[in-house]
Amino acid sequence: MSAEPDRLSPRAYHDRTKHQLDQYAAGPGTLDWDAQPDPFRRYADCPEFPLALTTAPGTVSFGDVHRPGAITPAPVDRAGVDRLLEVALGLSAWKQYGPDRWALRCNPSSGNLHPTEGYVVSRGLPDLPDGVYHYRPDQHLLEQRAGFSAAANASAPAVLLGLSSIHWREAWKYGERAYRYCQLDVGHALAALAYGAALLGWRLRPLTEWSDAEVARLLGVDQPTGGAEPEHPDLLLAIEAPGVASPSDPKSWLAWAAAATWRGRPNVLDPRPLYQWPVIEAVSQGATKPATPPLPAREGVAAPCLPAAEDARPAVDLLRQRRSAQAYDPAGTMDFTAFRCLLDRLVPRAGVPPWSALPEPPCVHPVLFVHRVEGMTPGLYALPRHTDARALLLGALDQRFAWEACPEVALAGGLALYRLFTGDVRRVAGLISCHQAIAAQGAVAFALLAEWTPEMEDEPWRYRWRHWEAGALGQALYLTAEACGLRGTGIGCYFDEALHELLGVRDGRLQSLYHFTVGHPRHDTRIQTLPPYAHLRRD
Repeated sequence: MSAEPDRLSPRAYHDRTKHQLDQYAAGPGTLDWDAQPDPFRRYADCPEFPLALTTAPGTVSFGDVHRPGAITPAPVDRAGVDRLLEVALGLSAWKQYGPDRWALRCNPSSGNLHPTEGYVVSRGLPDLPDGVYHYRPDQHLLEQRAGFSAAANASAPAVLLGLSSIHWREAWKYGERAYRYCQLDVGHALAALAYGAALLGWRLRPLTEWSDAEVARLLGVDQPTGGAEPEHPDLLLAIEAPGVASPSDPKSWLAWAAAATWRGRPNVLDPRPLYQWPVIEAVSQGATKPATPPLPAREGVAAPCLPAAEDARPAVDLLRQRRSAQAYDPAGTMDFTAFRCLLDRLVPRAGVPPWSALPEPPCVHPVLFVHRVEGMTPGLYALPRHTDARALLLGALDQRFAWEACPEVALAGGLALYRLFTGDVRRVAGLISCHQAIAAQGAVAFALLAEWTPEMEDEPWRYRWRHWEAGALGQALYLTAEACGLRGTGIGCYFDEALHELLGVRDGRLQSLYHFTVGHPRHDTRIQTLPPYAHLRRD
C-alpha cells in the first residue's frame, strides 16, 4: 500500500471523500460510545475569569437583529463580551434520556461533537486584563492563556475573536470526511457570533489578511500540547462598534504574543484513539492560508427583511432555542409566508448578520426539494444568491430543466427563485441524503451548491471559506425556521455524485457542500430538557 501524501489539494480531498451509492467515504468500522472524546477543551494551570450569566431575556427582539440601526450599541466591555459568548458559543440546554446526559450549544455541530474552540484577544477592555483567553462553554468562563502588558498608546479598546478546530473530535466518528464537517462547524460558529454581536449592536469583520500561522501564533494554538490533540487555526474576527479601535496590522499583535508568558496545558480528549486519518492533516496542509492583502469591504443588498411570525420575541430566546429536529411530521405543511421568509433571509444584506462576517462574496446557492409548501408546486427549485449566479447555474445544470421564474416569491436585490422540475421529489431527496427520512419528511430540503471557481486552485484556502459560507447559511436557516415556528436540521451525509447526476453537474463547476431540511418537528417526550447553567453558581 502506498504511503499517504503529506499534502493534499482540496480538490483531491473533496473527490476522495465523496459518498457513493455503493460505498461510503473511509470511516471507522466501529464506535465505542463510552470512549467518545471529551466535548470540552480545558487548559490546566490558567487564571480563570468567570463570566456573568444572563438573568433576563432583554428587550432586543429577533426582528431588531435584522434591522440595521435598530439596536443602540452596547458598550464594548467585559459584560458585553460575556453576553456575546453566552448566546453564540455557550450552552443552550442539557438533554437527558435515562442515565445519559449531554449538552447542547448555541452553535450547532455535526454529531454534537463540537470541534470548534473560541478565543478572545483583548486590549484595553474594561474589567479584563489584556491578554489571550480560551472560552470554556461548560463553565462559562475565560481561561487566560497569556497576559500582555498594557499598550501605552492604546486610546480605545480593541477586541478580536478567534476560532480554531480540533479535527479529531469529528474524525473519531466520521473518518476522512470529518474535515468537511469541521469547516461547516466553523461557519456555524462564525454566524452564531455574528448574530450574537448584532444583538449588542456590534458588527464583526473577518481579518482575511492574516495567515493561518499568524492566527495560530496569536491564539497560542501553536504552543506545545504535551500529547493533547492539536488545534488548527481558522480565523480572527474584529468587533466593530463605537469607541472601539480598528485592529492594527498583525505585527503589533504578534509582538505582544511573542513577549507574553504562555500558560496552560490542554486536556487530552481521547486517550485511546482506535484509528488514524492522516488525510485530514494532509488536506489541512494543502488548504493552509498565507498572509494576503486585505479584501475590500463587501456591500450587501440594502432592503428590509420580510418579517417572521416570531420576530417580536426576545432575540436571546431564539438564539438559545436553536435545535436540530430528529424527526418530522410527514404531513406537516409549511405556510407560504414562512417559505418566503426562509428564502428572504438567505439574501446577503448590508448590516444584517451573518453576511458581513464572511470572508468572501456569496458563492453558495441552494437547490430546493419542495415537498409541502402552501401555494408552491412540489418539485425542484434553484435560488441563485447573486445576480450573475443564474447564468452560472443555467450553464452548469441539466439543460432540460425548465428555469421558470416564481414571481410569487419576490426577493430583494433582483434575486429570484426558479422552478427547475415539477413532481414529487420526496423519495429522491431521502435517497440522496444517505437514505435519511428527515430529508423526505420535512416540508423543504436544501442542497447547498458551491461555486468551484478557478481561483480555488491558486488559493486553496477558499475551500474552507466556501464551507464556512455553507455553514453560515445553515445557521440562518436554523434561526429563521425557529422564528417561523418550524425547525431545521443540518445533513452532512449525502451521496455527492448521485446529487450531481440528478442535477446534471458534470464539469465540476459546482459541488455540494451541505444539505439541510426544515419542517414541523416531532418531539420525543422521553427526552428531558434541562437549563444550560443550573450546575453553576455565580455568587
